Amino acid sequence: MYKKIVDEIKSFSTPEGAKRRASFFKTGRGEYAERDLFLGVDFPSLRKIAKKYFKTVSYADLQKMLESPYHEIRVGAVFILVLMFQHGSEEERKKIFDFYMENIRYINNWDLVDVSAPYIVGPVAFENESVLFSLAKSCRLWEERVSVVATLYFIKQNRFDVTLSLGEYFLTHRHDLMHKAVGWMLREVGKKDEKVLCDFLDKHINQMPRTMLRYAIERFPEEKRKSYLLR
Repeated sequence: MYKKIVDEIKSFSTPEGAKRRASFFKTGRGEYAERDLFLGVDFPSLRKIAKKYFKTVSYADLQKMLESPYHEIRVGAVFILVLMFQHGSEEERKKIFDFYMENIRYINNWDLVDVSAPYIVGPVAFENESVLFSLAKSCRLWEERVSVVATLYFIKQNRFDVTLSLGEYFLTHRHDLMHKAVGWMLREVGKKDEKVLCDFLDKHINQMPRTMLRYAIERFPEEKRKSYLLR
């Protein structure tokens, strides 16, 4: 099954797309995706393939996919895991979560995190939030991002405390990909309760990186957005 899935993914590859994605995902020397390889396959195609195979693929096949040096093959594995989780029993979901966590080193770019963390890690962590704080303290960029982005699930349940706690924890993080992730989650909190977001901003605005602030206030009216930027 592994070869069949990979061959189908590769059938959608294009040299132009591969070059474009390599540039977009910062694969230059010293950049966050330095060793990542790209096939140039778009997400709709990967989602379509995942939907086709998620009921029949084995964990051994998924392991091989996650270990692939090709970005889109890892994304395909993640899409499959999300579908398996969404359609699985409670016991199956636990197994999928454990498999995800055992292989989290392969969830090693921001899109891989963003399409999986809220849908696999979030629901499990909602019952045991210590999972997120352990990831947050890992000092590994992608695990740190998982911890924050997974709280999108919490936000959708109108629970904001974990997002805000992690937002405070990462205020001084060195990487703009974390600034963007925290800002994005704060913006999602603001969609649910603008006062909660404003209270957080008022308390921490002097510490917040500019990128984090910009993401957090993106949906504010122009005048209100400018007032926060001027502060």
